[in-house]
Amino acid sequence: MLRFFCLVALFCFSGLAAAAIDTYEFSDDATRERFQSLAAELRCPKCQNQNIADSNSPIAKDLRVELHRMLEDGADDDQIVDFMVTRYGEFVLYRPRVSNQTYLLWYGPAALLLIGVVVVLVVSGKRKKVEPGKPKSGLSDTEKQRLDQLLKQEEDK
Repeated sequence: MLRFFCLVALFCFSGLAAAAIDTYEFSDDATRERFQSLAAELRCPKCQNQNIADSNSPIAKDLRVELHRMLEDGADDDQIVDFMVTRYGEFVLYRPRVSNQTYLLWYGPAALLLIGVVVVLVVSGKRKKVEPGKPKSGLSDTEKQRLDQLLKQEEDK
């Protein structure tokens, strides 16, 4: 009897797993490939670390439906991306466009690397100025003479 209930439960819940898979009919294979590449490039507004192809959120499902509709209506990739950016902002793109708002994002790491190289060169240049055989001390000649006298007095005791 327990086996019967397990089989019934398995049969009932197996339909739920199959319902989570979206199926779309495309007019040709090129459109299907465009759908897959665009769905992989567009970020889910809710999940943040998933694209709309991998996300199970309701908004990602709506975006996939809208993407499919736009592709079947004949929109090109730029029109679709512009529509998504207009509606959800630059956040929806995994690779934001270069604009006044994203200069820091695109060029900030290179600028930080350049600043780091300059700092390393300046610091290493200062270290080379010290003579290798002579240790650098911050004492003037009179202070050195006074130190020598004190050390000499200490040795005499």
